[in-house]
Amino acid sequence: MWHRQGSGKHLMSGMCAVGVALVVCAAWSSSLAVAHKEPTPDAPGGAFQVGFAEVDITPQIGTKPVYLAGFGQNRRATAVHDPLFVRAVVFRHGRNKLAWVCADLIGLFYRQTLHVRAQLPDFAYVLVSATHNHDGPDTLGLWGPNPLTSGVDREYLQRVEKALVQAVRDADSRCQPAQAFIGQVPAPELLKDSREPYVLHEDLVVLSFRSPEGKLLGLVVQWNCHPETMGSRNTEVSADYVGFTVAALARRHACPVAYFTGTVGGLLSSLGVRITDDAGRELADGTFEKTERYGLLLARRCEDALARSQPLRATPFVVRRSDVFVPIVNKLYLAARRIGVLDREAYIWRGDPYGADPTPVAAAEANGRTLCIRTEVALLQLGDLGVAVVPGEIYPELVLGKVQDPADPGADFPDAPIEPAVYAALATRHKMLIGLGNDEIGYIIPKRQWDEKPPYCYGRRKAQYGEINSVGPDAAPIVCGALHKLAR
Repeated sequence: MWHRQGSGKHLMSGMCAVGVALVVCAAWSSSLAVAHKEPTPDAPGGAFQVGFAEVDITPQIGTKPVYLAGFGQNRRATAVHDPLFVRAVVFRHGRNKLAWVCADLIGLFYRQTLHVRAQLPDFAYVLVSATHNHDGPDTLGLWGPNPLTSGVDREYLQRVEKALVQAVRDADSRCQPAQAFIGQVPAPELLKDSREPYVLHEDLVVLSFRSPEGKLLGLVVQWNCHPETMGSRNTEVSADYVGFTVAALARRHACPVAYFTGTVGGLLSSLGVRITDDAGRELADGTFEKTERYGLLLARRCEDALARSQPLRATPFVVRRSDVFVPIVNKLYLAARRIGVLDREAYIWRGDPYGADPTPVAAAEANGRTLCIRTEVALLQLGDLGVAVVPGEIYPELVLGKVQDPADPGADFPDAPIEPAVYAALATRHKMLIGLGNDEIGYIIPKRQWDEKPPYCYGRRKAQYGEINSVGPDAAPIVCGALHKLAR
């Protein structure tokens, strides 16, 4: 999530995504969640309904520093170029209600998810996500004035939590009977993978919802790309290309649009993608000209997906979720937690992804014990649509079943078993993935592609970017294994 100044290449540097792996809820519980209830049998004849809403979360500039997230420290906002929003969509079927809500931010932690759910106890499931926007306020703590100081404005973060709840409530109040449709197209021309082996998750998914009379009620867009087109030198608040895509679709169809980020590990980025204007002139990274153009081109591909849409059976709802624990081996993460840059609770790792020792962390650190974090994975089913919810930035290899085999001999764990593919856990006709779902634990890297130690893979002189932003090599086996356990 950091980048080399003035380029689109990621920088393997100090504090990177330390906080991404370290915030868990303060409450100790292995239950489904305090604000969750299992879907109940539908009332006879219950109609599928949908509702949309958005709430502005644009920060004020000038009253106090706003530290922008996603690159280096002390990148202070100087102006607002375009607004930031929280966007929600609520699905109803009989007595059951599901909510998906996403913010134009770098990420949110599990703690925020649980705070939001606690205020929405009448929902069977609430998914809290972020677009992974690199031009919005620091909401994780990593990009403050220096590596020793958090960049989080707690008042702003509280405002975001309130906006998430308000957006869900507003969307719920606007629910009306609907028929669902799904369209999907490949868009490889809008993606670049900056890490070998080069694997793209190029599927763009668009859900559309129409009233019984045929009126378009709203769209859900799911795309697999880092919103970071503006690069590391930008100092203006923006939703990056996401804002332009959403605005273009909303204008054209006169309906609300919600955007969700999918597979972005690897990393899949808009930086380095060749974009030209109508005259064929190539547009440069780090400019609003390219950012807006990328957003408009993505909107056009969404139109192609809409043109190919087919009816989608969107009921019944099935929710399967599980808390999991992941060990922390990244020394930078541990150091950032110790100095207070990151506000994330840790537990004692005892080798069980479904339980941890509640020994006080301070004592554990003194004894040299391995620490772990608590996060969540989920599988959702809306009729013929299966949705995997992943708490971070997962590599496309893990989603699509394309983990390198045989492993490169330079890999640190070349004999590690290949993780079961995420999409293989979805037995539905249609599949979708929402990343940064309910938490942001950083990169989720295939274990046999982990490459921190020399000799490096592919004959490289130094390691590729990725591991510096990961909690550790066991994140992928645990997350993928937990998803398949839910499927069983």
